[in-house]
Amino acid sequence: MRAGLFKLSLTALLIGFAVVSHSHSATSADLGLITKAPVGTCSEIVFVCENGHSYPLCPIAVSVVGEVVTASLYTGHRGATRVRMIPMGVGYRYAGRGVWLDGFRENALLNFGKHAQIACTIQHS
Repeated sequence: MRAGLFKLSLTALLIGFAVVSHSHSATSADLGLITKAPVGTCSEIVFVCENGHSYPLCPIAVSVVGEVVTASLYTGHRGATRVRMIPMGVGYRYAGRGVWLDGFRENALLNFGKHAQIACTIQHS
């Protein structure tokens, strides 16, 4: 009985330690794009890509800490595509129909389907 209680206590302690130490390894800015602009503003987060195009991201819903949860990504001739944040371990992913955006801090990869990938950087205004 004592051995079982000891193992349970030790397991709970180790899980608590792992959760606390892991939660400090990534900051909020690493998990999603942060905005201070009001919802619907398209000029604050703009992806400037190697193909010479700029793709603004217009927040629709923002979390309490300012992370963009859902947004419209303007991709030019297609118009706006709604994208939603997908939680990642480190970095961020915003995905919508036929397009997704993977990134870490100021660098991102914009994917149009499986075979079209463009390197981008975020330009904050």
